[in-house]
This record gives sequence, structure tokens and C-alpha cells, in this order.
Amino acid sequence: MTTALLSVSDKTGIVEFARALAALGVRLVSTGGTARLLADAGLAVTEVAELSGFPEMLDGRVKTLHPRIHGGLLARRDRPAHMAALAEHGIETIELLVVNLYPFAQATARADCTREDAIENIDIGGPAMLRAGAKNWADVAVVIDPADYASVLEELRAGGVARATRFRLAQKVFAHTSAYDGMITNYLTALAPGAEEAVERVPAREPFPGVFSLQLTKTQDMRYGENPHQAAAFYRESPLAAGLLAGWTQIQGKALSYNNIADADAAWECVKTFDAPACVIVKHANPCGVAVGATLEEAYAKAWKTDPTSAFGGIVAFNRTLDEATAQRIGEHKQFVEVLIAPAIAPAARAVFAPKQNVRLLEVAPGGGANAFDVKRVGGGMLLQTPDLKNVARAELRVVTRRAPTAAQLEDLLFAWKVAKFVKSNAIVFCGGGMTLGVGAGQMSRIDSARIASIKAGNAGLALAGSALASDAFFPFRDGLDVVIDEGAACVIQPGGSMRDEEVIAAADERGVAMVFTGTRHFRH
Repeated sequence: MTTALLSVSDKTGIVEFARALAALGVRLVSTGGTARLLADAGLAVTEVAELSGFPEMLDGRVKTLHPRIHGGLLARRDRPAHMAALAEHGIETIELLVVNLYPFAQATARADCTREDAIENIDIGGPAMLRAGAKNWADVAVVIDPADYASVLEELRAGGVARATRFRLAQKVFAHTSAYDGMITNYLTALAPGAEEAVERVPAREPFPGVFSLQLTKTQDMRYGENPHQAAAFYRESPLAAGLLAGWTQIQGKALSYNNIADADAAWECVKTFDAPACVIVKHANPCGVAVGATLEEAYAKAWKTDPTSAFGGIVAFNRTLDEATAQRIGEHKQFVEVLIAPAIAPAARAVFAPKQNVRLLEVAPGGGANAFDVKRVGGGMLLQTPDLKNVARAELRVVTRRAPTAAQLEDLLFAWKVAKFVKSNAIVFCGGGMTLGVGAGQMSRIDSARIASIKAGNAGLALAGSALASDAFFPFRDGLDVVIDEGAACVIQPGGSMRDEEVIAAADERGVAMVFTGTRHFRH
């Protein structure tokens, strides 16, 4: 008779699964709460203590850590010596192991989780059994995810769990236990000094753990990376926070490339920051056109107008359902688009793009999620930082010049500041009327970024006179300010914080422009 050992923290679907196993003649062995649940459901279940001949002890800390359990999992059926050892000691084989672990992540996510609570939610017997069963995958099917119950049952009904399935399940087990150990490591090595004494208190945590573990799952291989001679793949984290790009659903188009995904993320993160209907066009990770409007169609038309040349082959993101009118407008511009992103794409809009199968259409569900950390790889190491989630509110602005911005100028300044946050440093952004007029990005000199922004505005036939200007960091000298005023800026938003702030403020007063400080820098290297 096939024996299944079931011990689960997540009880989802376990009674139904166990009932189906029993109907197939599988003997059910279980522990603690799982055993009681199955017995209450009318199922015949053998307690682990009865199988091992040893009672649970130490408040349940020791129940499955026994040779009769691990021998039944680890014995190789193709080795006579192993089977003889089992027979000598009266150990029965276990063919199916169904285990999931104590909810450590859920426990430590609670604001009131004490150190004692955290420690007690570290599973010992569960990982040991999982590793034993997965190591012996050729003879044991190990299930850790309720999502696999149905497929395992289907194969059992057909004659047994296939070898390929058992191997796949074993891979899943080792990935899971690795992630589980990583979570424990991240938690414990982030505890502040003195946490060992905080038995019944919520311990203080450092913002970054002493040892950082991160697990991602590959979702696709790519033809190449940034360049054809580089190999690449995309990995997704789990669980995935709502509203992040990695949760995309692709409606049509070729597989996303390495650069597609990088640029799409820049566009999506930028467009999410706007409350009004907005469009963001990104090229090479920089916004080349951003606008808000009464409708998406208006927002797109304004964004495209900023820099039609750079928009060619770009990524276009919207923060509302993409409608037919906007889709038609994109077609009228004959713009070559790599990727279109929106929270939803209306059927009529999909139909507009259906003949253009090379255009990738992505739906990304909205949400307020954010990455826990931003990472940057360097030789032999990795930089970690918290994400830049700061969005400056109107009340936080400080007017530093004699001239104060008008209400309309304040709107343009706040708009420009949101855009500048997503432009590579040194960033200079001219805006007006809810749209970008000129964007200068990624230059070693802020003055050069300003000149590039002016050139782009001129190429697009856009006037900078009376515009609002955002700089992602302070002006270290007045010469940078003079350049943007010469180009037409009538009001300026910048972080402040330079040793020469007074000199720059005096220059603004001399030139008759309004200037506000945010107190927040947005370097984006």
C-alpha cells in the first residue's frame, strides 16, 4: 500500500486532497492539527507518533525527526541493502510527502511580532522532511504547493506520479526551502544589537540585513541582452507586489527584449505618479515626452509633440484604459512603437493594433506596490538602497525668491518635478501647460543638459519662453541658472542645498524669476 505523510500549515484543499488519496487506497499518515482536521472530516488517519513509536515532545518541536520517518523517505528502493535495513528495523516506506512550512514570512510581517514569535515560526522538521523526500525524488513525490494537488492526483489515477513530475516537484522543494532559509537569514541578521534579550518584545530591526538573500524565478530567456553578444533572461520575484511591471499580461506582440523591459519599467513607474490622465514616452530609459490632459488622447498628443524624433521606437505608457481614440491617434502619427502599456486595453483599441503584430501590448494592473530594495551590480558586490518613493507635495515647497510663482506656474513646477525624478542625471526639464517642452538627460554638466533640452524644444517647434524648469539637483553656480533663464525659464524648481544657494537665489532675483526649493534630490544615475 502506498503511504502518504501529510503535515501542512496551509490547510487549503488538504481535506479534499486527502479524501481523494484515501479513495485510491493510499494510507494517510499525519501530524498534529493536520491529523485532527482529517479525522474530523471522517478520514482514517495514522498519527506520526503511532508510525514512529515515539510520542511528540518538546511542545511539538520533535515529532517527525525520527529514523522511522526519515528512513521511509530516504531509502532507495533500487538498493537491496537499503530495503534490507528497513525490513530489519520495521520501517515502512513513504511514497508521497505533502508538507508546507510554518508561516515565518507572515509572522514576521506583523508589526507586533516578538522575537519569540519569530523563532517559534522557524520550521525544523518540515524542511528536514522536504529535503529528505526531494533528495530521494526517484522514489518519493513531494508536494509543497496546494496548486499541485490536482495534477498529482490526475497522475496517481493514471497509474502513478511520473518520473519527470517527481523531479519537477523536487526542484520546487529545494527552491522553496532555499527561499525559506533566506527569509530567516534576512530577518535574523537585520535584528539590532540586544535583540537576543528581547524575548517578549518586538525587536528593533536594522534597515539592511547583515546577510541579504534574494530569490527570483526565471520567467523567460531572451534572444540577447543589451547587445547581441550578451545572453539574458528575465526573473520575477514572489510574492509580487501589486502594480509592478513584472506582473504584466501580454496581449499581443513578440517576446519582450532586455531593453524593452528596462525601458517599460521606467515608463510605467513614471506614468503611475500622475493623477490626471497621463502619457509617458520613454527612449533608452529616459522620458522623451510626458504630458497630462483631459483625456488620454490629449495627453498622448502633447507627449508625442515634445520630441517626435526620439519617440520613434519608444515605449508608450498610459495610466488609464487605452481607448480606441488614443490608439487611432498613435496610428495617425505613424509612430513606430516597441511597447504600449496601460492598466487595461479596450477591445476596440486592441483591434486597432491587431494588424501590427510586432507592437507589444501590455496590461499591468494598477497598485501601490514598490520594490523593497533597488539594486545595482558592481564588480564583486551589489549596492542596495530603498527605492526613491518620495513625491514632493505642494505644501513642502519653499519659495526662496522675492517673486513667488503663480498658481499656474506652481502646477507646471510640480509637473516638471515629477518628470525630473525619472530623467537620468544631470536632468533638466522644461515644461508648460501640462507637458514637457524640452528634456536634457544624462550629461556630465547640468549646463549641457540645459542646452540639449533647448535644442530638442527648438527641433520640435516648441517655445520655452515662460516655461517652468526642473533640475534634479541643485545648481552649484549661477551659470547653470543663467543658461536656463536665457532659454526662457520663468520659474524654477530645484532641491537647494548648495553652499552657493544664496548666490543662486540672488541671481534668480536679479533675473526676475520665481524659484522654489523642494529639499529633495532625485539623482538617477
